Amino acid sequence: MNPLGWPGYEAQLDRARERSGAVESVSWRRLPQAVEITFDFRFLGGSIGTAAGELIEEAFTEARSAWLPVVSKIATGGSRMQEGMLSLRQLQRVARLCALHREAGLPHVSVLGDPTTGGVWASLGAGADVVIGVSGAQVGFAGSRVRPVDNPAYTAEGQFAAGTVDVVVGPEDVDPTVAKVLFLLSRGDAVPAEVPRALGAQELPVDGWSAVQRARAAERPRAVAYLDDYFDLRMPISGDRAGGVDAGMLCGIGRRGGRAIAFAAQTGTANTPAGFRTAARLVRLASRFALPVLTLVDTPGAANDVAAERAGVGAAIAELFAAVAEARVPITTLVIGEGGSGGALALSSPEHTWITPDAYFSVIAPEMAAAILKREDVRRLADELRLRPQDLVELGVVRGISEG
Repeated sequence: MNPLGWPGYEAQLDRARERSGAVESVSWRRLPQAVEITFDFRFLGGSIGTAAGELIEEAFTEARSAWLPVVSKIATGGSRMQEGMLSLRQLQRVARLCALHREAGLPHVSVLGDPTTGGVWASLGAGADVVIGVSGAQVGFAGSRVRPVDNPAYTAEGQFAAGTVDVVVGPEDVDPTVAKVLFLLSRGDAVPAEVPRALGAQELPVDGWSAVQRARAAERPRAVAYLDDYFDLRMPISGDRAGGVDAGMLCGIGRRGGRAIAFAAQTGTANTPAGFRTAARLVRLASRFALPVLTLVDTPGAANDVAAERAGVGAAIAELFAAVAEARVPITTLVIGEGGSGGALALSSPEHTWITPDAYFSVIAPEMAAAILKREDVRRLADELRLRPQDLVELGVVRGISEG
């Protein structure tokens, strides 16, 4: 218990046990629906040493043996100084345990309590499938005693804004949220999602330019309306885990009847690299848990400004194309508005794509096509692109037109 012979360490452990009533900073228990790991910040700041690492390994081993998810409820300052590098190496141990759990196809949900800092955040916390932040909790790789300034970035809310936390809830909502996530992740059946019904216009456009105008109409139903109509409840999956969030890409898992279905829905904006990376993350998560995927396409195209290029928009779109191509679950797509270029196609199923009567799908928006071809007759060009729903059915690009 004192591998470095640290002066006074045994006495510190005794006081920590007396203060907390616990044997170590970490404990675990097997519940009917999961194995739960709990950190106690009263025990030397919830720090991890060799004994805590052993307890975490026990918990993950039991979970794999019983085929159960793991829920990590974290409150820690990180590695335990009194055990030096032996403490720090527990992070590699934790990373290996998380990887084995992931390979077994089992969910891991982390709950970031106050505080969640240091290597435990960078391994057990951030490495989970779904990350839940507790409102107001201090969360960050650098703890309060070693970072230069105090800043909202080092909070659960700040991490949510940076794309590393899926949802932030109050302390009273932690257990219900965990239960919802576990329910949804355990209901995959790999059966294709039903095509949503069309909520807008039912008649087909007479020409290409009419199709474009209808898709751009402010009154046309958007992604949120379709998701509300389709699902009984939803759990968001937010952020690309690389510092970005795109409000124009709504991702998550929803319940429809007794089924769980993952979804990625564009909201009509030009998506950023963070949006495409979040959608790719969602598709990969769905593949792991046999969740069918529903995608809703509605974008004029990918963001093409300098910021998007610097953030790797091309690589992000390629990542999403690859995730869709490699998916081990069926993907159902409905084009509900603008289907502009590769930013729309990347989110589309190659074989199971439908379209609503008030949507279009095109190699690029007609105005952009006119600029590329050095033409001024945008309306005529819209016809020549054959982007109407009925044109796309005839061309075999989509399988059919959704009805209300």
